[in-house]
Amino acid sequence: MTKDMIELIAKAEVLIESLPYLRTFADKTFVIKYGGQAMVSDELKKSVMMDIILLKFIGINPIVVHGGGAEVTQMMERLGKEAVFANGLRVTDEETMEVVQMVLVGKVNKEIVSLINQFGGKGVGLSGKDSNLLVARRRPPERMNGSGQMVDLGYVGDIIKVNPGVIHTLSAEGYIPIISSVGVGLEGESLNINADHVAGELAAALSAEKLILLTDVEGIFSDPSDPKSLISSLPKAKALAMIDEGKINKGMIPKVEACLTALEHEVNRTHIIDGRLSHSLLLEIFTDHGIGTMVTG
Repeated sequence: MTKDMIELIAKAEVLIESLPYLRTFADKTFVIKYGGQAMVSDELKKSVMMDIILLKFIGINPIVVHGGGAEVTQMMERLGKEAVFANGLRVTDEETMEVVQMVLVGKVNKEIVSLINQFGGKGVGLSGKDSNLLVARRRPPERMNGSGQMVDLGYVGDIIKVNPGVIHTLSAEGYIPIISSVGVGLEGESLNINADHVAGELAAALSAEKLILLTDVEGIFSDPSDPKSLISSLPKAKALAMIDEGKINKGMIPKVEACLTALEHEVNRTHIIDGRLSHSLLLEIFTDHGIGTMVTG
């Protein structure tokens, strides 16, 4: 048997391995939070977009939520403004909110839509303000982990209602909704909502089969200094204890909170996976091994 034939058989075996998952996930909704290095590297951008388009073509309904924190911070630096965070959330005054909306809605969202369309999908960009998709109220002052200091987050929102009708309509017509994490307040003001929290709330409102969050690490570690301590399955009680102990901190806190929100509303599976790995979505969804950390109820 030739080397080429062996490689072809290996490819066929991969397809056979994916068959049970294709059957299970047909017509199901997956909410995918896209962020981190996967939004920076051109190679990874293409990998993620191709994965998402493939999901749509095989009968899964992918809903994409994106951040863009790095680009917001870069724009703020260009404007001579310092970025400040509290427990992984950006402190957002009125000027910062204008920057957030300009970057997330006007730039990052359109770039993702363009990539989806370029590679053969049908992407449509939305913000949480479109059709009152994400209605929010201003978040109260946040107590900093460790110091106990109270911080006013400004125009940072907590979602109080999701109106997913526009998403159902677009998905049914073959489109892939791409949603930026800017919501609308009770007085019509724009509010900055953490993209992980948006993904969790959308997964809950859509009764999604899966919530998948792409990040810049392999998953959650019991000991961050030990690469062998990756936790493959993390129960809710242990996750909350690790947050209290400071083992889960900074930007990982809202990711875990998003998973717990989704699980409380009967989303079947939540995953935090390494978006730096090419085709990480397909590896998680369609192989027997899985990658990253699955947060469980």
